[in-house]
Amino acid sequence: MSIVLSYTNDLPVTCDRKFIYTDDICLATQSRFFSELECRLSSDLTRMSHYCRQWYLKPSPAKTVSSVFYLHSTSASCDLFVSLDGQCLRHDRYHTCLGVTLDCTLSFREHLTKTAGKLENRNNLLMKLAGSSWCANAETLQTSAMALCYSVAEYCAPVWSQSSHTGLVDVQLNSTMHLISSTLRSTLSHGDQSSLTFNLLLSVERLPQISSWRRL
Repeated sequence: MSIVLSYTNDLPVTCDRKFIYTDDICLATQSRFFSELECRLSSDLTRMSHYCRQWYLKPSPAKTVSSVFYLHSTSASCDLFVSLDGQCLRHDRYHTCLGVTLDCTLSFREHLTKTAGKLENRNNLLMKLAGSSWCANAETLQTSAMALCYSVAEYCAPVWSQSSHTGLVDVQLNSTMHLISSTLRSTLSHGDQSSLTFNLLLSVERLPQISSWRRL
């Protein structure tokens, strides 16, 4: 880590903003025209490449990608043509950064669709546990839901919490709550109703309410 810091603290000055996480470096800029974006990024990448050669480092064009974010739908078919060491970089429309998938309009629909798919698979595991005889009481189901489902749903929530597609995740979390509270049964006897009340109270008290943690 000390070797990485010694290199990153001495990076050359660029026109674009630099964001650094361990050994990953992001160059970010903004403009109204694609040609300006391409010119700035290619120029700064040339500076970074020269710095790498100076310290006997080797940049990897194959692992370097370019992405663009915009609000106009007319730019949907446009790709960035940015070069590094004479090689054109791959344009990634759905770039994944630290586990979050960024789409071109930053609506996070692609990321939330993937998250909903992960939650659905974990709910299937939770359903198998609820239907087994492995002492799957309310306490066990609550702990399993927190570890399997809510940990995935809450990951980087402040980033995508204002998206209009959060309902994709809410649907799966509702299924999680139904599994824990045993409200999937169609008919209940008098004894089952008492058990249902206890399970439901346990779920409400100990599980975070849907969307409440996004407003924190």
